[in-house]
Amino acid sequence: MSRAFVREDSDAPEPPPLERPVSAAPNRVTARGLRLIGEAIARIEAKLAATPDPDVQALLRRDLRYWIQRRASAQPVAPDPAPEAAAFGARVTIRRAGATREIEIVGEDEADPGSGRIAWTSPLARALDGAEPAETVEFGGETIDVLAVTPGGEG
Repeated sequence: MSRAFVREDSDAPEPPPLERPVSAAPNRVTARGLRLIGEAIARIEAKLAATPDPDVQALLRRDLRYWIQRRASAQPVAPDPAPEAAAFGARVTIRRAGATREIEIVGEDEADPGSGRIAWTSPLARALDGAEPAETVEFGGETIDVLAVTPGGEG
């Protein structure tokens, strides 16, 4: 058979998944995280109303279903106003590999490691859970010093 009649699908982009995967973990959220979910829904609804392209609409509807499900399953957790140990909603100052860093333990959808927000389900957050200032935690073959624990950021 001539190569002219062979279909070349290997270069075609893969279609997006039908649905966005949803974590099996409880959907714990901070007040900020719940607000961000609402903002994502509003943003997608506005784009959906302004987009005539059916392919783009299909992707937006998929994302909208995800965020509506996340809002429905959200379990808001009020932050401890005076946390004594690392926990959901707390800001934790750590020293790791000689560098001091401040992280906040938040919900999965709110996580943004580059901004210092890590998901409560992340390995680092799990390692820090319950650690108090002046404690040392073992994590992946290294030690992490917990320097301070304070209330999390914006509510």
